[in-house]
Amino acid sequence: MGIGFRELLIILAIALLIFGAKKLRTIGSDLGSAVKGFKKAMNDGDDEESTKQLKQDKRPDAGFESETRDTSSSKNV
Repeated sequence: MGIGFRELLIILAIALLIFGAKKLRTIGSDLGSAVKGFKKAMNDGDDEESTKQLKQDKRPDAGFESETRDTSSSKNV
């Protein structure tokens, strides 16, 4: 039960009458810029998170616990 093509045309026609063509174009442009900025921020956040994980894995003490467990098990053998 979504919005059909006919309902969408009626909504756009009402918006055009209320705001006018020039203002509607400006609103569309601003909305497009906002969506583009949001997507860029989401991608930057994903890149930052993966970079942070890689930096954490490269630390010298990153695998310290697993090495300690391996060493203790080999001493018992």
